[in-house]
Amino acid sequence: MQSGIVSSKDTSEKIPEGELNEFRIGLRGQLLQSNDAGYEEARKVWNGMIDKRPAMIVRCAGVSDVLTCVRFAKKHGLVVAVRGGGHNVAGNATCDGGMLIDFSKMKSVRVDPRNRTAQAEPGLTWSELDRETQQFGLAVTGGLVSNTGIAGFTLGGGVGWLARKYGLTLDNLISADVVTAEGKLLKASATENPDLFWGIRGGGGNFGIITSFEYELHPVGPTVLGGMVILPISKGKELLRFYGDFARTAPDELTTVVAMITAPPAPFLPREIQNTKVIAVAGCYIGPFDQGQKVIEPLTSFDPSGINLFQQLPYRVLQSLLDASAPPGIQNYWKSEYIEELSDEAIETILEFFSKAKSPLSAVHLHQMGGAISRVPEESTAYSHRDASFILNIIASWIDPRENAEHINWSREFFGRMERYSRGGVYVNFLGEEGQHRVRAAYGDAKYNLLVDLKRKYDPTNFFRLNQNIAP
Repeated sequence: MQSGIVSSKDTSEKIPEGELNEFRIGLRGQLLQSNDAGYEEARKVWNGMIDKRPAMIVRCAGVSDVLTCVRFAKKHGLVVAVRGGGHNVAGNATCDGGMLIDFSKMKSVRVDPRNRTAQAEPGLTWSELDRETQQFGLAVTGGLVSNTGIAGFTLGGGVGWLARKYGLTLDNLISADVVTAEGKLLKASATENPDLFWGIRGGGGNFGIITSFEYELHPVGPTVLGGMVILPISKGKELLRFYGDFARTAPDELTTVVAMITAPPAPFLPREIQNTKVIAVAGCYIGPFDQGQKVIEPLTSFDPSGINLFQQLPYRVLQSLLDASAPPGIQNYWKSEYIEELSDEAIETILEFFSKAKSPLSAVHLHQMGGAISRVPEESTAYSHRDASFILNIIASWIDPRENAEHINWSREFFGRMERYSRGGVYVNFLGEEGQHRVRAAYGDAKYNLLVDLKRKYDPTNFFRLNQNIAP
């Protein structure tokens, strides 16, 4: 175990060995430093482009550890990063030289099937939470990749298969326990600290560290109608034209995502399309199977040559359907924006740039919005752009870091050409390190100014700054 002095990149102050040992003894969880076994694995996050070395990683065992960490970090001027699932593309869940508060050991869940609620700790992934709630035929809107953590996903919005029926994840948040920059534990709900409750629903980790989430659950599953229709990318223009009208008239029970990908060498796909560029419309219908079949029939019969993989399947299987498309540890660079409509010009630009993607891991996703998302009053949460029709996510993914410039440039050029079709704004959970103007765009000027006021109240020194930061 490393002993002696730890320094933060953000301060010249040194921490004496005695104080560090006292800090370690005061923890119920584990303190890791760079020479400790397990440190190298513990410092990793999902995006392989992010390679940072915290001075210390604290694997918290409970709220007491979190309070102890915040107070210690404040005393010694340490920059603090907070990691739930570590899946965010921007890589804000780690830092160089400071303290990483790691929730990977805090995975407690308590489901109340009678009141249809769940109390969940921030280290959980969606697969872990779904495993518990599905025992009772219940769920809350969760991530489209099941190993995504619940914490950051909830605080930034929460777009998933249930969103058009039951709203964003944050729309189903009943309350949260929040550790503030002062090292205090507060309850945030509609009746307790309602301004803080407003801010954490969309404002990310700017206002504190969430140590417990209370969710409203809904009857879902155990089986749903889900899957995808796959066509060669040569059919992309016709399919996207059809899809724009199909999505606009779809009932709330159906949520879809368009994915332009390179087809994997999977046994359920014909050999002739494996390793070729394809376009797929994936979806989930929450409701009676026979009604769902009628709803998706225009999609599944759009082109007889299409591969129809829609079927009745367990909700948890649907939740992991896209996991293989987001493996941990590879290089990732995303650009995203809200799109109002799929005009012919927008469709042609999307297909043009997808055809230029050099990495078979790169993809383009188009997330359907609307439904219950759009019916929540805009002013009720910090999340913005509820009336958008789609979220376009340009995903550059590759393996070799020597190719970084090529794939990043593809994503940036693609994004630049698509800006003319954007309605403005960006979904904060898809936002990389793109500057303060893009953070402001995620909320709009009026709401951003309200968030600045809230930041001044709860974190006037910007202690929580490793996030899509709202500076006080």
